[in-house]
Amino acid sequence: MNDLSATRLWLMRGAFLLLTMVILFFHLLPLDTRPRTWAGPDLLLCFACAWSLRRPEYVPAVSLAAAFLLADLLLQRPPGLLALLALIGCENLKARGRSLRDGSFAAEWFTVAVVIAFILLGYRVILALVLIDVPNLTLAASQLGLTLLAYPLVVAITQWLMGVRRAAPGDLDALGQRV
Repeated sequence: MNDLSATRLWLMRGAFLLLTMVILFFHLLPLDTRPRTWAGPDLLLCFACAWSLRRPEYVPAVSLAAAFLLADLLLQRPPGLLALLALIGCENLKARGRSLRDGSFAAEWFTVAVVIAFILLGYRVILALVLIDVPNLTLAASQLGLTLLAYPLVVAITQWLMGVRRAAPGDLDALGQRV
């Protein structure tokens, strides 16, 4: 399929929003009603980071903000806080995408790990500053660890099942600009 077409661009933007809905649907299913001592990975953040690095034109800032704001509202988190931090982190990754394109996966993984750690640390610090109950440190650490461990799997799914690959140095986007 031609990566230059505007149809593919809009299909992939819609696919990201559909992926957001699927992740939120499974997150909201009442599979276990007992409180857990660990938190699962933040798959929405993993997919957003992977797509932001690999094809930034597929996840514009408006889509990212809408997806994370919807997640904040449905998951009963402070509205907009994690959405803002995730948007800042993903836009930071978009800006670094060109320099990381030629690097190894380990460099990409390390960069994403630092960004995700700063997002989750910033979230905890801001919650503490405004005197909102901060989640247990064990839960936050398990979520961070599992999110970082899930990132390679998310990249594999993104690349091989969804066809979102790194842009080659000579690729053009839908507007004819170099990626």
